[in-house]
Amino acid sequence: MKVYFDTLEVSTSKRVELINITRQVEEAVGKSGVKDGICLVFAPHATAAVIANEDERGLKEDIVEWLEENFPHDGKWRHNLVDDNASAHLASAFTSSCRVFPVKGGELVRGTWQSIFLVEMDGPRRRKVIVEVLGD
Repeated sequence: MKVYFDTLEVSTSKRVELINITRQVEEAVGKSGVKDGICLVFAPHATAAVIANEDERGLKEDIVEWLEENFPHDGKWRHNLVDDNASAHLASAFTSSCRVFPVKGGELVRGTWQSIFLVEMDGPRRRKVIVEVLGD
């Protein structure tokens, strides 16, 4: 079995935003040489997430709006007494820091309209995204 590990560097420019990383993940799968297996996409951050969804402007705005409405930055969160980013921690906890995708025939398997996004919830920042590909 092959194991390939890559680290993507992603710069964000807003407090809450979605960054499409599909192309970079697909490039990592190609470099891995894995024909059949799985691809883990992981954001090693407590205030960011990884999702798969359609790359359509209105939908991305809806997702950001939903996060901001359900986890308001100015909420009465106890963690804000320590560090002014409780909303980002909570939003990340209720999404996910990783996603797993199949790899078949050397290509990432995803739905027709699925793209892979890093969800920034405490930006702007420089983020890392880990891509690990395992298989034959």
